[in-house]
Amino acid sequence: MTRRQIFAVCFFGVLLVLLYQIVIVFRPFLLPVLWAVILTHIMFPLHVRVTRVLRGRGTASAALLTVGIMALVVVPVIVLAFLLVEEAGIAYDAVTAWIQSGGVKRLPEDLARLSAGGGLTQEMIGRLIVGQGNLEAFLQQSAKALSGFLVDQLTGLVKNVFLLVVNFLVMIITLFFLFKDGTRFFQALYRIIPLEETHKEKIFSRLDQTITAVVKGIVITAIVQGLLAGLAYAVLGAPFPVFLMGLTILLAPLPLGGTALVWGPVALYLLWAGPVWKGVVLLVWGAGVVTTADNVLRPLLIGKGAQLPVLLLFFSILGGLAAYGLIGVFLGPILLAILLTAIQIYREEYLTEPQPAPASKSAVPPEGTSMGEWD
Repeated sequence: MTRRQIFAVCFFGVLLVLLYQIVIVFRPFLLPVLWAVILTHIMFPLHVRVTRVLRGRGTASAALLTVGIMALVVVPVIVLAFLLVEEAGIAYDAVTAWIQSGGVKRLPEDLARLSAGGGLTQEMIGRLIVGQGNLEAFLQQSAKALSGFLVDQLTGLVKNVFLLVVNFLVMIITLFFLFKDGTRFFQALYRIIPLEETHKEKIFSRLDQTITAVVKGIVITAIVQGLLAGLAYAVLGAPFPVFLMGLTILLAPLPLGGTALVWGPVALYLLWAGPVWKGVVLLVWGAGVVTTADNVLRPLLIGKGAQLPVLLLFFSILGGLAAYGLIGVFLGPILLAILLTAIQIYREEYLTEPQPAPASKSAVPPEGTSMGEWD
């Protein structure tokens, strides 16, 4: 090896060690930084317009948008989380009061009114209550367990309040500086990537399309589904329709269950509380309209915008959710898009047959041909 080669090996070895150490240092802040990157990418066109309105004052625009995102995104999520815990306590109290008022003993008669085979249902439930003797205790313990689980989650959040505050501040600070200096950061990153210019253009173009399509597809679909379900909750007289609508929006991005995790139990409650037609209407509305909106809007907004196969898109969302949590809903399709772009570059560079070179003119003109005719 030459001296230059030895130096290059040592340099890249030290560089890899430093990068590894930096990854260890930055790992606790990875998730809030990723959320900040996604939010910045979606809101950056608005930042450009606001900067233009403010006559080029980018720092003021960055501060204004950061505060606006805090108000529109973060605050509602926190309020909804505390509301969920509060309503869980109310639900526990309601179940306890129902049990103490003899609701379990009236259970066979109530269920018999919901089924065409009322006698059979009443007999089976009666045997269950008489035979087991502990259905009342089971229901009360289940309600207490559910309420206790949600309260424990809130208690865990309070115990880790320092970590939550740190992550929140990291996201907000990162968001501000990405708005303020994002263009310079991107240009620096773009220059140091060791790829050909055409390859970098393809990858970043596909990345931009995918992030925009995935975020818009998931957010717009969730909001539309939540509004459709919330309309049904309000019209049919379900309790806490606004809270249920917010919960539907939060659960809508889940590939399995999704909005059905909310409107399904609400429909069962309406079937139980009566009149029965309200529960039937909500079941039909949820399965026929709310779920259909997801099946139509999400592939339309994500699949076409990001140019991703619907099947691979489904598995990328599901796998990303399992691997990275909620942010994996966005990361899965983004990683899939980068992989497909890399495969496309590989096919173009290494699997395409080289075109035969056009026949070049001989330096010596054919015999009997003048130089003017040869030219």
